Formats: sequence, structure tokens, C-alpha cells
Amino acid sequence: MKIRQLSIGGAWEITPVVHGDPRGSFTEVFRTDHLAAEIGHPLRVAQTNLSVSARGVVRGVHFADVPPGQAKYITCIRGAVLDVVVDLRVGSPTFGVWEGVQLDDDERRAVYLSEGLGHGVCALTDDATIAYMVSETYNPTGEHTLHPFDPDLDIRWPVDEPTLSARDAAAPSLAQLRAEGRLPDYVICQRYTESLRSQ
Repeated sequence: MKIRQLSIGGAWEITPVVHGDPRGSFTEVFRTDHLAAEIGHPLRVAQTNLSVSARGVVRGVHFADVPPGQAKYITCIRGAVLDVVVDLRVGSPTFGVWEGVQLDDDERRAVYLSEGLGHGVCALTDDATIAYMVSETYNPTGEHTLHPFDPDLDIRWPVDEPTLSARDAAAPSLAQLRAEGRLPDYVICQRYTESLRSQ
């Protein structure tokens, strides 16, 4: 597999080798040794989630308090999605920057994002299904949402009439979250990542 760091520090695109023949295909979608060699520590998997969305659904932008945060490894097992990473770490050189990667059931790419980064997804097909491993179990008091159509982010979602959850539609803006001190701090996130490498 090929692992490429995205323009946002702490985020990577993983492109596996798809072995196909007349019977079908086989793919290693996750290798803990290869990922650990790139990011500097193994991904601790505490929970695995499966999300199915109709075409045009936008989920996110979601993020978690650091520490402990929630690292994610996302792949699309059916259909296609635009997977979006947003740097929400105050003090980061790429604060407010986003990058999108198309994940689908053809090339089987994946995205890894470290603690402190925001995550969103847009379904490009009906029944678009993503599976994602996370480093911490769900914590409703420590997980938050940012409005995916905040003009300060200017994420170019590929949908004309998006479908949002009530929670995401009512989410605050980046400026509001920053003013309230609710965004992750870049230095704290870096220190937390370093602590994982020493374990």
C-alpha cells in the first residue's frame, strides 16, 4: 500500500493494492505495521463504526476534545463519498484548512486523521457505506460539531441540496467555537501525539 501525507499535518491518504481476478477481489485495507511506521505509533482501535448514507447526505464536521481526542481510520466499503479533513487546531500552521479525498468501493482508499482534526463526509451515491475505526469509544460530552457550510471554511461539498442532521444544521461556526475556547489546541495535540509514540 501507498501512504501519502495530506497538506494538513496529522492526516494521511492510504491507497491499497486491489488484487482482482474473475472471482472478485482481495484488498488489505488496513495494516497496523505500515500505518505505525508512517505516523510513529500504532493505532489503538477502541471502536469500529459503520455509517450508511443516502446520496447528498453531509455528516460533520465532527471533532473531539484533546486529550484524549479520537483518531480515525476511514474507508468506504460501498458506493462513494467525499471524505473531508479540517484542521481545527488553534495555532496550527494550517488552521482552518480543509482537504478532501474521494473514497469508494473501487480503489478502496482510506484516510487516517489524528487527534484534534475535524472530519466530515458527503455521500456521492445512495447507500454509501463507510467503516471507520476510532482510537477512543464514543464520549457524548467530549465530542462536538462545526457547521459544515461555515463560509469561513468554504468547503466545496459536491452537492446542490444537502441533507443534514438537526445537530449539524444547528452547529456553531468556526469563529464562534474559537471565541468560546472550544477548539483543540495545536501544541496540546502535538504533545499528546508525542506521548503515544513513547508508549
